[in-house]
Amino acid sequence: MTDDISLAFAHPAERAAASATQPCDRISLRDYIVEVEIGAFQQERGHLQRVRFNVVVEVAPQTGEIDDDVDRILSYDKVTEAIGAELGEERINLLETLAARVAERILREPQAQRIFVRIEKLDRGPFSLGVEIVRAKGEVARKGQDHVQVPHPRIAFLTNEAVAASGLSTWIDQLSADRTPLILCVGAATGVAPEASSPLAQRRIDLLAIEQNAWILAARDSRCIVVETRTELDWAMKNGEITVWAPSKIVLDSAHRPSVGPRDPLALAGWFAEEMKAAEFVVIGAEAPELSIPSRAMPLGATK
Repeated sequence: MTDDISLAFAHPAERAAASATQPCDRISLRDYIVEVEIGAFQQERGHLQRVRFNVVVEVAPQTGEIDDDVDRILSYDKVTEAIGAELGEERINLLETLAARVAERILREPQAQRIFVRIEKLDRGPFSLGVEIVRAKGEVARKGQDHVQVPHPRIAFLTNEAVAASGLSTWIDQLSADRTPLILCVGAATGVAPEASSPLAQRRIDLLAIEQNAWILAARDSRCIVVETRTELDWAMKNGEITVWAPSKIVLDSAHRPSVGPRDPLALAGWFAEEMKAAEFVVIGAEAPELSIPSRAMPLGATK
C-alpha cells in the first residue's frame, strides 16, 4: 500500500516506468510553468494564474541509426507547442479538458505511443491543485473533434428594426437559399439595461441582454435555433440548421477576446464573423463595417 501511495504522487516518469509492459523510450517535460487564465469559478475569470505541466511521452524505440537527425525523433518542441496551441485555441475551464486535449494533440505524432500529463494550478492556495491522465494512441478523440472540415458560414447581423420587420422570414429565406450555413446575430433588445459598478459584471449583463434578444428572434421564426457553444455551431452548420448566436460563452471563453464590448453589438458580431472565418458578413438595417472578410449591407426595404 505504501508503494502504491508513493507511486500515486510520483513524477509521471516514475509512473510510466512502473506501468510499462514493453521496452520503450521516453521524453519528458518537467516543471513547465505558464501563466494563463483558466478555471470554472467566477473569481478565476479575468486573472492570470500559474499552471505547471509535467509531461512524459513514450515513443517506440528507434530501429535504425538516428544519425543525429532531429527529424527522426519526437522533438521536445512538439510538447510545448501542443500546450501553447491548446491554451491559445480558447479559454478552458477545466484542467481535465486541457490535459485531454494536450494528450490528444501529442498522440497525433507518429512516434508517440503513450502519454502521461500532469497539470497543476499553483496560485489557488498554499498548495498545488492538479490532475493527471494517461492516454494511449488509438484511444477515442475528444467528442465532436472528428476533424471533418467545418464549412464557412454566412453570418448576418439584424438590427432591432429588422428583427421586428414583417420581411424577417423573407430575408432568412434569401440568406439561406444557397445552402451556405447561416448564423444570425442581434444586439440587445430596446430598453434600459441594468447598471453594475463592476465592469466584469456589466459585461455579463450586456451579453445576457443580447441573448434575450436572440430568443426573441428565434420565437419569430421556428427555423432559428439559439446556440451558445462552438461545438453546437459546428454541428448545426454541418447539418443545415439556421442558428442564432448567444454570445456569452464564446466571448468569455475566447483566448483572443474582442477589443469591442457587447454595447457595440455590430462590431462584436463582426469580430465573431472573423473568428468563424465566415464566407461573408451581412448587415440588415445598418451600414456594414470593414472587415478582413467580405461584408455587405441590406437596407430594411430590400428583399434581395
